[in-house]
Amino acid sequence: MLELDATAGAAADLIKDGTDASFAADVIEASKEVPVIVDFWAPWCGPCKTLGPAIEAAVTKAKGRVKLVKIDVDANQAYAGQLQVQSIPTVYAFFNGQPVDGFQGALPPSEIDAFVDKIAALAGDPEAEGLSAAIEAADQMLEEGAAADAAETFAAILQEEPNNAPAYAGLVRSYLALDDVDQAEAILNGAPAEISTDPLLEAVHAQITLAREAANAGPVTELQDAVEADPDNHQARFDLATALHASGQAEEAVNQLLELFRRDREWNDGAAKTQLFTIFDAHDAKDPIVLNGRRKLSSMIFA
Repeated sequence: MLELDATAGAAADLIKDGTDASFAADVIEASKEVPVIVDFWAPWCGPCKTLGPAIEAAVTKAKGRVKLVKIDVDANQAYAGQLQVQSIPTVYAFFNGQPVDGFQGALPPSEIDAFVDKIAALAGDPEAEGLSAAIEAADQMLEEGAAADAAETFAAILQEEPNNAPAYAGLVRSYLALDDVDQAEAILNGAPAEISTDPLLEAVHAQITLAREAANAGPVTELQDAVEADPDNHQARFDLATALHASGQAEEAVNQLLELFRRDREWNDGAAKTQLFTIFDAHDAKDPIVLNGRRKLSSMIFA
């Protein structure tokens, strides 16, 4: 019984009969939180009897993203006069306290649905905004070193929206941060086909590639010594770049690969350029390290 009462209360808040006295609160103020559609009608109006239920159905389908206030113009003439309602049915939509759209006369159900969807979209999609906020929170956890907590949050988001590419990429990054490359790769391989080519997933694919290479790269100090002892030891320089990137020194890694490309661009089937592109793919396209690295590589290629 309590559940039925709660449902009825929610429906009453979504669709209500308004008056001139309640217009400011029900429409003007309420539209600052969510768009409000106002249906000006009268009991004697034939088209109103068709339009009213259709609007109510469309508003109900919007699930709280828009509200409906029904105004009987015979009993409430003040706001109808201010809005120059000359015939009924007349429908106005309000957002942020102002009228933003409207129409007169009865419309087919499909056009009514489209109108309500358009008005509801003015305030955005609360569910999508909620998921975006959750992704931001999980990203923050990851940055702060709470990779396990981030993984749980990303996984919960994917329960709600399985094709969410940022959440999928975030879950992979979380397991990489936990040094579980196998699990990260398994998650990536299970990504839905619809998002498999998303740039975010391509980025974590590159990160997995680099992580696997880093496991066999050797200590940074030893590799630096080997390169200093023999600057033409290309394998040592390549391994040094991989180890540097794994230790968080992306710029230094790019510089070592650029130097290797300068010395011998054809070494190991152009491995330096290939690895540079892998690093570029693993980072944000607007990262200064990526932008500068691409510019320097281009200048070498076209010199």
